[in-house]
Amino acid sequence: MNTLLFAAYVLVWPAISAAVLAILLIAVWRDYRSAREEGRELI
Repeated sequence: MNTLLFAAYVLVWPAISAAVLAILLIAVWRDYRSAREEGRELI
């Protein structure tokens, strides 16, 4: 049972991390696009 839980943890953790990274990248891309359209700097 412990091996199964550990295997699930090892397989699920990268998927969760990738999803969070994708959400952050999409948010930054939208902010960058919005700033470019409005003629202002991102930072």
